[in-house]
Amino acid sequence: MRTDEFGRGHRGRQDWPFGEFVWGGRGRRRWGGGRMFEQGDLKYVILQLLSEKPRHGYEIIKALEEKFAGAYAPSAGAVYPTLALLEDLGYATVTLEEGGKKVYTITEAGREYLAENKSTVDDVFDRISDFGSNFLSDSMKEIGMAFGRVAKATFATSGGYFKDTAKAKSVRDVLDRAAREIDDILSGK
Repeated sequence: MRTDEFGRGHRGRQDWPFGEFVWGGRGRRRWGGGRMFEQGDLKYVILQLLSEKPRHGYEIIKALEEKFAGAYAPSAGAVYPTLALLEDLGYATVTLEEGGKKVYTITEAGREYLAENKSTVDDVFDRISDFGSNFLSDSMKEIGMAFGRVAKATFATSGGYFKDTAKAKSVRDVLDRAAREIDDILSGK
């Protein structure tokens, strides 16, 4: 566990401002549903991307980040083992470019596998599309802007009140009350 300049322990991303929302900590569900992909879905996504054109692993990560408008990018620790699996299964081949970069290309067997699993592939890409349309909708943009105003009001002048424990507690109480009210609205209470 890391500690900050005040000796407080930090576990990592969950301790950042807004970390629970972004990274899904302390019992909250990330992006409203836990994992971005179900077990095994990533192989379909990567094969679909390879069916469009040969790609480096990094290009796959960037293509997915683009599809999610920057809100999600798979880790190299997920993408590269999946590429190795696809190669082992005979669904992708790898060639080395000058400089040693690996370029992955879908094989005929990979295309057949995609076709055989079309409904699953379509379902995965429908979920990606739903995420994008929901997350990037006008109402979510408006909520994001309101969230930004709250963040600005909370942190822009924090240098002026962070030592005033009464003011800091009042701000925290307002934010806690707002969080409870939002939870109640979203849970239908």
